[in-house]
Amino acid sequence: MEALISKYKKTIVPGLKDKLGLKTIMEVPRLEKIVLNIGMGSAVTNPKGLEVAVQELSTITGQRAVKTYARKSIAGFKVREGMPLGAMVTLRGQQMFEFLERLIYVALPRVRDFKGLSPKSFDGRGNYNLSIKEQIIFPEIDVDKVDSYHGLNVTMVTTAKEDDPARELLSELGMPFRK
Repeated sequence: MEALISKYKKTIVPGLKDKLGLKTIMEVPRLEKIVLNIGMGSAVTNPKGLEVAVQELSTITGQRAVKTYARKSIAGFKVREGMPLGAMVTLRGQQMFEFLERLIYVALPRVRDFKGLSPKSFDGRGNYNLSIKEQIIFPEIDVDKVDSYHGLNVTMVTTAKEDDPARELLSELGMPFRK
């Protein structure tokens, strides 16, 4: 699984330095972290479902997930301040590259009718957001043991200040963007 890291260090960084016209390799945008988030509104009525989601997120990433809690009460949604509503994991370093490699080469090709990722999902500051509709695209999840399907959000935070260098970085890493 070291293939993506070594490819990044040996070919992508020098290539991006030349392509973006930068002076040193320290100016080349880097992938800083990947944040996976599951928001479960159904956790209000089904707290056990949230425990399953936390376990699945830990299984997918290989790192323990933490629960996220409501910051304020919203009566219309029957949510009280401090109620557990989701789970998240922040990946950095080696685990981040391992997850990215599994996402690109294993999980995304398993998505039904996959035509590529939207190039419009950048936030204007060099970060990319991606929504996955079902957690079963990851091979770590056993489809037979899944009670309910839920999605997750994947945010890729880069050191780029703008979208174009970040798009170039993620394309070089192998993200399958639509043309």
